[in-house]
Amino acid sequence: MSEKNINSALVRRVNKLLESRVEHDKDTLEALKELSTFFTENTLNSRRNLRSKIERRSLTINEEFLAAFKEVKASLDDVYQDVLAMNIAVQSMTNRLQVTKAQTSQLIEHTSKLQNENQTLSMQQEVASAFIKNFHLTSPELAVLHGSVRESPITEEFFSVVNKVQDIHGKCRVLMQSGYQTLALDIMQRMTLLQEAALERLYRWTQTQCKNIENERLAPLLIKAMSKLQDRPVLFKYILDEYCAARRTALVGSFIDALTLGEGFGGTPNPIEMHANDPKRYVGDMLAWLHQAIPVEKENILTLVKSCDKTDVSDQVKQALSNITESLCHPLKSRIEHVISTEAPATVLYSVTTLIRFYRAITEQVIPDSVLDLTLFDLLTQSEKSFLSRLQRETRIALGERAEPPGNDLVPAPSVSRLLSLLNEILSVASIAEDREKDMLQIVSCIIDPLLQEVNETASRLPTVDMAVYLLNCMHQIQSTLALHNRTRKSTHLRRSKLVLWWRI
Repeated sequence: MSEKNINSALVRRVNKLLESRVEHDKDTLEALKELSTFFTENTLNSRRNLRSKIERRSLTINEEFLAAFKEVKASLDDVYQDVLAMNIAVQSMTNRLQVTKAQTSQLIEHTSKLQNENQTLSMQQEVASAFIKNFHLTSPELAVLHGSVRESPITEEFFSVVNKVQDIHGKCRVLMQSGYQTLALDIMQRMTLLQEAALERLYRWTQTQCKNIENERLAPLLIKAMSKLQDRPVLFKYILDEYCAARRTALVGSFIDALTLGEGFGGTPNPIEMHANDPKRYVGDMLAWLHQAIPVEKENILTLVKSCDKTDVSDQVKQALSNITESLCHPLKSRIEHVISTEAPATVLYSVTTLIRFYRAITEQVIPDSVLDLTLFDLLTQSEKSFLSRLQRETRIALGERAEPPGNDLVPAPSVSRLLSLLNEILSVASIAEDREKDMLQIVSCIIDPLLQEVNETASRLPTVDMAVYLLNCMHQIQSTLALHNRTRKSTHLRRSKLVLWWRI
């Protein structure tokens, strides 16, 4: 190569170096920075030895790298040995696991089977628990149902257990519809036996305690008991009969006590028979006692059966009330008949009659067609007959055996005044009585007819003018008496009197 070419190449390199921008070449900058660490003197000798220095430094660095790499290689060899040992251990463990898995597969299979069976048994246990809860009675419930002893009292828990027995009996229909006919029939049979035993025990207890319906503690239990027993009409009727028998005895005892000791519904301490010499008060007190006692008995028996809503028990209540009050008929009838049969004035007998009629009308509304109602009706009939008989007798006594002649002043005879006074007194009572129109007609007929007959007989013995005056005076007094009470009856008898008067004139 010629010198010219060498120079040209050198020039190109120098130009290239000069043209290159060193500040943008990171590698060059790093090389120069490293060069500055050992190239400290820029001399000719240093520049000549620069290449050898760089090569020696590069060799030193490579030797250091080789030494460091040997350490890394040794470490990697150790890691390799460890990994190899670990691989051997893992392989050994895998082999052992394979052997163990093969040995325990039967155990795992058996365990899985047991787990499945456990789930099945758990589900069956839940079903059995639910079945027992809904179709079985616990031992405490059976103890409550049967009672620890024969005479154990009935409590609220007893009715809860009875309701559960009835619910179980009803749920057996669902079992039958689900295809468990045999099981359902067995349970129904058992529940039927338990229910019958419970109702039998309830019947015995109610039969004993039914008379205590006024007891605030026992009343709710008795009401529930009658509600349960309404499904057994025979037992229900027996309970009502037992209740009626107990109340009959208690009621007649209270009535006798009120008559003789003064204890009763009236609240008066004096015995009723203390006023036996006063017929009106005596009869009135007895009937008033009945008037207070009967509603109490009706309220008690209605309370006893107020929860019996499956059937209509109104007829049974009426019959029971009739049976209870029947016990009062004999003592009441004997005493009132004694009063009626005594020689009491007609006014007193009529007052007694009005009292009987008034209380009989009330009793008929409460217990119609009962024995007590019929007894009061018989007493009313007897009292009316006795009153009319007594009134006729008093009329005859007042008129006397012979007609009394009038005085010179031609005023009505004393017998006329006595009869009209009796008539006024009786009509005063009749004006406030029941059926007063009918009573007034009978009373007026019973007194006025004999009176008019006597007046006509007396007047017939007088001269014509005196007879007319006397008749007018008598008619005026009769008219004045009747006018105080009833215009209709007065007009009827006045017309009759006027006819007699004009016939005589």
